[in-house]
Amino acid sequence: MPQIDTSNFKNGISIIIDGQLFTINEFQHVKPGKGPAFVRTKLKNVRTGSTVDKTFRAGEKMEQAILDRRPMQYLYSTGDAYIFMDQEDYDQIEISAQQLGDQSRYLKENLEVQVLTHNSEVLGVDIPITMELEVVETDPGLRGDTASGGSKPAKVETGAVVNVPLFINIGDKIKVDTRSDSYLERVKS
Repeated sequence: MPQIDTSNFKNGISIIIDGQLFTINEFQHVKPGKGPAFVRTKLKNVRTGSTVDKTFRAGEKMEQAILDRRPMQYLYSTGDAYIFMDQEDYDQIEISAQQLGDQSRYLKENLEVQVLTHNSEVLGVDIPITMELEVVETDPGLRGDTASGGSKPAKVETGAVVNVPLFINIGDKIKVDTRSDSYLERVKS
C-alpha cells in the first residue's frame, strides 16, 4: 500500500487508520508559536458515514487507500437489493439498500452512477448531483403565483419528495439537487 504523509493531505483523499477507511473532508495545517506543527482534520468513515475530528503530528505517515470509481448503470431492484451493470464488461453486481442509504430514492432505470470500491469491496454509489425528474404527485398549481415564495411537497418519478414552488404541476419536469433534496428549476420541454 502507498504511504502518504500529512504534507500531502488534500480534500477527498482516502486513508486507512486502525484498519478503518476514511476520506479527508477538511484539513488545516497549524504552526503554533510554541511546540511542533500539527494538522487538524475532519474525516468521514467511508463504511459508516460518520464524521470524526482527528489531529496528526506534522509529517506523520499513514497508509493511503486507493478507491476505484467505475461507471455503472442501474438496472432494477429486488426487495432489499439493487442491481447495477458494469458498462465495460456487462458484469452485474448487487448492492444492498443499507449500502445505498438515502440515495436509493433517486434511482431510476438506466441511470448512470459511479460505484465506489476498495480492494473489490463495494463501499457505495455516487449518483449525479443534479437530476431532471418528472413530478408525479402534488397539489394543483396556482397559476401566476410566482412571487409569493411559498412551496409545497411534490413526489417525483423515483419516489423522492421535494419541496417545489406553488406553480409546479403534475407532469412538469424539474431539476433537483440530490445532495440537499432541493428544487433548482423547472425544465423547459
